[in-house]
Formats: sequence, C-alpha cells, structure tokens
Amino acid sequence: MTAETNDGFMRVIRHIQDEVDFEPEYYNEAYLNRRISARMRRQDVEEYDAYLAVLRDDPNEKEALMDSLTINVTNFFRNGKMWEALREVLRELTTENRSVKAWSAPCADGREPYSLYMLAMDDRQIDESRLSVLGTDISDEALENARAGVYETTRTTDIGEELSLLDRPEQYVDVEENTFTVKPEIRRQISFERHDLVQDGPKRNYDLIFCRNLLIYIDSEYKLPVFETLTDSLKPGGYLVVGMTETVPQEIRDQFEPVNKRCRIYKYTPEGS
Repeated sequence: MTAETNDGFMRVIRHIQDEVDFEPEYYNEAYLNRRISARMRRQDVEEYDAYLAVLRDDPNEKEALMDSLTINVTNFFRNGKMWEALREVLRELTTENRSVKAWSAPCADGREPYSLYMLAMDDRQIDESRLSVLGTDISDEALENARAGVYETTRTTDIGEELSLLDRPEQYVDVEENTFTVKPEIRRQISFERHDLVQDGPKRNYDLIFCRNLLIYIDSEYKLPVFETLTDSLKPGGYLVVGMTETVPQEIRDQFEPVNKRCRIYKYTPEGS
C-alpha cells in the first residue's frame, strides 16, 4: 500500500470511528482492508477517497459496511469434530448441574446457538431442559436474522448437509424447498441480545462459552482483554471453546486445562479449581 493509498485508507477508518457504530482500532488492518475493499468493489470505486464520498452521501452504504465488518462466516455445526467432542461436555454439565448457562459470542446469524440446543435435544444423554442459551452480537441485522431463524440453501451453503450431524433434523427445522426455518419451539429456547465483547465487559456465571473465529480478526494488543472478559464471565470449572486456529493467550494459559486441545475446548481452572 503506497503512502497516498494508506492515507486514503486511514481517512475511511477515521470516518468509521466517527460515524459508524463500530470500533476499528480493535481489529487488525488486514481484516478491515478486506471488508472495506469488498464494499468498494460493490460500489464500483477504486480509490478510498471515492469510497469515502459514497459513505458520506449514502446512509444505506454505511449500514452495508457495518454489516460487512461485523457478520462472520458461520454454519450449523461448523467443525463437526468439535461438536462431537462437545457431547461429553454437555452430558457432564447437565448431569451435574440443575441449570447450565451457555453463551455464544459473537453469534452472527444464530446458527451456533441453535446448533448447541439442537445437539442437546438430539442426544438422549443430554438433559436439554437444564440448558439456557444466549447469543450475542454487535450487529442488529445479524440479531434480527438470528431471531427469525430462516436459512437458505445456495450454491455455496447446503443447510441440509450442515444439519446431517443430527439424528433427527426434521424435528428441529421446517423445510420448504431450499428454505430451512428453525421451529418456534426451538427459537423460544434461545435468547439474543446486543453485546460488544470488546467494550461491554463480562457477563456472569456461565458454564460454557463459545468465542470462535473472532480473535483471528482482533488486533494483538486487544486479544488479552477480550479473553479476560470471557474468563470473568465463566464459572470456575466452566468450559471455553475457541476457533480451530485460535488459542488461549500465554498470559492466562495456566488458568485453562485443555479438554480437547485439537478441538480447542478448554476448562477454566483458576487456582487449580
């Protein structure tokens, strides 16, 4: 990136800081540049300053950029081996506890928290009546889509294949041609709300937290504060699941015991608890 191009890029970043409900300083530049460049191609502009003019003049583009910056790629039962390994964790938690709190952050369009509850219902050794699931995200559009629970098979996304890990997927979704709608009785079991992991601080007393494939986009200096938010949200003995290419920072690694290192499932063990 030339100095002139970089100056244009930074002008777009400053505009995002001032005008868009998003904090770009927490994310690495490569990620920001990919998402901004994708929107530039959609607007058929090649220069950052030209795109900045579009952002200033078109409120719809501001919303589209926000969606591009915040919505992550997701699937039902993404990384199937992790979900298979998680069965034992859910069996243990629902056997030993009268209530089990799980949190998916960020939850994108809801497929991860729905996957969790469907897996619990589908496994006869898991007591799903003890499980409560929260999905959070910073994108209002993602949360709206998650609450609706409607997903479509396309050339690149086969929802039926995504649900094949379940023994009885037809019990959890209604299918009409290429449209899959999570049944109301499943949707009622999941709560969705807006929450920013970087800025909004911890929640409390969670038994299981998913934070998968966010940290690869976060600038290195902010990764530890995000992990501290997650740690402060976990009960001692609770479980943390991160993305397949992510790991617990060295500074707090002694507080986590690998349950399945390959699948990135860790148990929170502060002071050896």
